[in-house]
Amino acid sequence: MLTRKQHELLSYIDVHLKETGFSPSFDEMKDALNLRSKSGIHRLISALEERGFLRRRHHRARALEVLRLPDGGARAVAEPGPAPASAPDAGEEPGFAPNVIKGDFHQRLSGVRAAADAGAVQLPMYGRIAAGLPIEALRDTGTHVAVPMALIGGGEHYALEVAGDSMIEAGILDGDTVVIRRDDTAENGQIVVALIDDGEVTLKRLRRRGSAVALEPANARYETRIVPSDRVRVQGRLVGLLRRY
Repeated sequence: MLTRKQHELLSYIDVHLKETGFSPSFDEMKDALNLRSKSGIHRLISALEERGFLRRRHHRARALEVLRLPDGGARAVAEPGPAPASAPDAGEEPGFAPNVIKGDFHQRLSGVRAAADAGAVQLPMYGRIAAGLPIEALRDTGTHVAVPMALIGGGEHYALEVAGDSMIEAGILDGDTVVIRRDDTAENGQIVVALIDDGEVTLKRLRRRGSAVALEPANARYETRIVPSDRVRVQGRLVGLLRRY
């Protein structure tokens, strides 16, 4: 049986995979479980691997695969101790309740495989977007890409081809096609298309820091770029990813 924290992490990874198609980062898992360091996440993942609930796909950057969930959705058992508040897992903080977002995640994940049956929509391909150093996006409105309808929701969408490797730890690789919902707002932590100084476009995770915006890569070899907020405009939010092998 799983401990409470193991169960919470497994549930969070499962929901994140179903919603986005790629595994969360260690920082995202640490924040979601309200832990102080990533070492606790490493221990939890290792324990889930040993119990056969999770597998690390070592040939891909930061990719996790949920092998199974507790039978019948059973709740995790608490760590032994006089009270849950006084006996959390080592290195972990108590009191976290995962915010599970319900939706048609299974349908979204199976949308690529079932495109022929479920139907697809043609989205305009606006060229290549930098996932490394910013480059100017190319708007080639004559090119389109077929995207399963189950992968997108309401609103206007477009597609971009990823150039670079600065988002590989978010499961976004060079040559991937990202599906973007056109929007001019985003929540902290969301991956967005950001327009800088009306000339550069880049795909990064957005964080607001007072009067500035931090555009964070998902690759330790790249540095976070901090830009005054009046120089950055959100052009859309990442909602899906397509990959050809």
